[in-house]
Amino acid sequence: MTTKLRSFFHEFLVFGLKEARACVFAGSFFVVLFLSNHIPLFGLARYDFIFIAAVIIQIALVVTKLESFDELKMICLFHIIGLCLELFKTSPGVGSWSYPEPAFFKLWTVPLYSGFMYASIASYFSQAWRILNVRLEHYPSYWLSIPLCAAIYINFFLDSFGFDVRWILTLLVVILFWRTTAYFTVTKKERKMPLVVTFLLVAFFIWVAENISTYFGAWKYPNQIHTWNLVASQKVHSWFLLVIISFILVADLKYIKKERDARHLGATPLIPPTPSLAQSSTVSVLADDHHPRSDRG
Repeated sequence: MTTKLRSFFHEFLVFGLKEARACVFAGSFFVVLFLSNHIPLFGLARYDFIFIAAVIIQIALVVTKLESFDELKMICLFHIIGLCLELFKTSPGVGSWSYPEPAFFKLWTVPLYSGFMYASIASYFSQAWRILNVRLEHYPSYWLSIPLCAAIYINFFLDSFGFDVRWILTLLVVILFWRTTAYFTVTKKERKMPLVVTFLLVAFFIWVAENISTYFGAWKYPNQIHTWNLVASQKVHSWFLLVIISFILVADLKYIKKERDARHLGATPLIPPTPSLAQSSTVSVLADDHHPRSDRG
């Protein structure tokens, strides 16, 4: 085996390990889903067991400093965003999917653990950003990305009433992020990937995870009530848009934190002011560990 080939396989292996590390919460959550069907719960509702286990996992990640307190706040935001969407989609008038099992930790039609499924996406992005030392080039302005993020989220509600503009939104995403490149470092050499391709790859793997989740009964679509069936491939498009919401919020919140910390230290901001973000050639959003005010030490 040549040196170049050995180097490739080594980097590929390290990349896989770092991705697994970034998925620590999501992976733990899947383990809980699997165990909930195969261990005695001693009268505890399965949904409640999943919720309690998810809370314990989240606390453990913060205590062991695998997640920072800032990342926890971001994850809590996604928990709320996800719960609001779940409450609407599972309401009797919509019924896009359901949680048929009983639970004590439940808000109307939605068990509270469901918010963690959305939070796990934010957790992945936050962890991967730090672990792979991500930076973005040609990232668009807040004034463009945030309204697009809001429009995508609102469309998830409107599509239940026959007003679905997801293809227009997808076109806007491609236009807005066409020049944006994500740079990341696995070992020594910095690699790059078009950000739109990143969105699509993450959406596909979430769709795979969704199939696993529904198989273990995390929730059920109408065609899965009696017999499990593969989740429709069209859901990849929905996850693509949801991934974009997650990424935009994570990216912009990281930018805001960097600017806030820079002002607090009386230093020159690490990121140009918002109006010039779209014009800047490179926007660096480095690991929290590399920042002087990192609360990860």
